[in-house]
Amino acid sequence: MSLKKRGVIAASIAALAIAATALTGCASEPASSGDGGTSEGPVRIGVVPGGQPYWEVFVEEAAAEGIEVEIVDFNDYPQPNPALSAGDLDLNQFQHIIYLANHNVEANDDLVALGSTVVYPLNVFSEKYDDIKDIPEGGTVAIPNDESNRARALLVLQSLGLIELKDGGSATSDASDIVAENSRVKVTELGAELIPASLPDVDAGVINNDYVEPAGLDFADSLGSDSADDPAVLPYTNIFAARAEDKDNKTYLKLVEIYQTNEKVQAALKDYVGDGAVLAKLTQAELADTLAEAEESYRATK
Repeated sequence: MSLKKRGVIAASIAALAIAATALTGCASEPASSGDGGTSEGPVRIGVVPGGQPYWEVFVEEAAAEGIEVEIVDFNDYPQPNPALSAGDLDLNQFQHIIYLANHNVEANDDLVALGSTVVYPLNVFSEKYDDIKDIPEGGTVAIPNDESNRARALLVLQSLGLIELKDGGSATSDASDIVAENSRVKVTELGAELIPASLPDVDAGVINNDYVEPAGLDFADSLGSDSADDPAVLPYTNIFAARAEDKDNKTYLKLVEIYQTNEKVQAALKDYVGDGAVLAKLTQAELADTLAEAEESYRATK
């Protein structure tokens, strides 16, 4: 791994913390098969939030390959990892590598990144303005309050000329790093899931990809975002996560392959996000190395 990549991960890790939330109501037997063979029964995959239409296509295409899949919907980010660890899920697909690294360290867990999916640029939306330049001096922009997205959102706002951060900002930045006298807008923090409904009350909001379409928003209306080509965005590559004993599970690996290569699944995903997602195909070795490095860097900050 390059020193540049190490630096990006180390900086990203320092910003993260996850609140552990208990899951209820998912007590069915898991379909896990830790010996690397195929699984029996439906493979339960946790996603946040529920209802994305491309998962329906994914389920259909998996069935065509002889794999029964059940999508389990969650309302917020802290739930799916504890559910996976407890055996209430077989996989989840909602988080990036850095988020998983933070979970593993904080919860003393050993979940693994089974396969990469996409990188989602982080977008700014407004119900009041059609151009980022129209947001008025002294306006208010809502950003996610979870630490894994707060710093990233601030960097997006800086790149769009709305705020200035001390020393140019970093993956550890928070609201205290905003240079108020050199910033056009104020920032307010909300739960990521609350920002879409709060758009009428603010001038703009930085909205995580998962909540865009369910809120009736269109990626084409984004006022701006960061870029998947930026090395600083690399640690935010989204993944399928699994329990460590399932890292060689053939059924689960086949599901990753279906997500990455099936034309119908990719078409449905593109129809959902437009150009808002960039497919990422990292090998398992690359994912394991990145996750291990991220966990090591995170522990060094504690």
